[in-house]
Amino acid sequence: MTTITSPATIPSVKELERSARKSTRTAFRALFLRDLTVLRKSLKEFLPRTLLQPFLLVFIFTYVFPKIGQGVGGSGAAAAEFSTRLVAGVIGLSIMFQGIQSVALPMVQEFGYTREIEDRVLAPMPVALVAIEKVISGAFNGLFAALLVFPIAAIVPATPVHLDINWPVLLTLAPLACYMCGALGLTFGTRFDPRTVPMLFGIVVLPLTFLGAIYYSWSSLAPIKWLQVFVLVNPLVYMCEGFRAALTTSEHMSLWAVYPVMIGFSALFTWLGISGFKKRVLS
Repeated sequence: MTTITSPATIPSVKELERSARKSTRTAFRALFLRDLTVLRKSLKEFLPRTLLQPFLLVFIFTYVFPKIGQGVGGSGAAAAEFSTRLVAGVIGLSIMFQGIQSVALPMVQEFGYTREIEDRVLAPMPVALVAIEKVISGAFNGLFAALLVFPIAAIVPATPVHLDINWPVLLTLAPLACYMCGALGLTFGTRFDPRTVPMLFGIVVLPLTFLGAIYYSWSSLAPIKWLQVFVLVNPLVYMCEGFRAALTTSEHMSLWAVYPVMIGFSALFTWLGISGFKKRVLS
């Protein structure tokens, strides 16, 4: 006997689409919560790794040097201005390093011999969204790292740090910077394998750091015009200059340049990261 299915019991196309969207949201949320759980359980490793670099930078440049009479910014008001300017650079550097450490390095391992990334790709969601989830997870780690810089800046420096917070700029720039560095980490993580990770830090991260306007403002490079133009390809420059605009009254690059370029870098790194992720996963 043939059973005839009533049309009312057949899901419509809209219902199937809603079900697929719901499954995607659930899977995305589950992956993100999994990453947060991993972060919570690894705080003993995360906190020292995150705190050490900004602490050492602030400690050496704003405490040790002034105490031994070798203040980088000079003395008095000049030293205080340097300390204030340095805090913005350290925040940018912390976000960038966290984006690389929390996205690129784990991804290099997941793409390694064990192929752990395949467990994530089996989630009921597009492959591109799996990559985006990694970026957002890295952005969250970067934001946490940036917040840890403020107590260091309040306690460590021997010279006073005068922050003048522009809240609209800070609240819009910080998430954008964190996302951009998460996307940068995704790009690096899909283009380096375990054998070439030392090269990542040696020939990519190190130049980004020293030419990233962390210890100086971009405008101060005006006497070296070719270098001032060359460093414009470095996304860290725009982050540090943006945080100087958000946290200080010192001279900084125009925000009309900072925001569009950071948005452009975010889009570029996202596209490169997703294309590299798909190539590695689907190969």
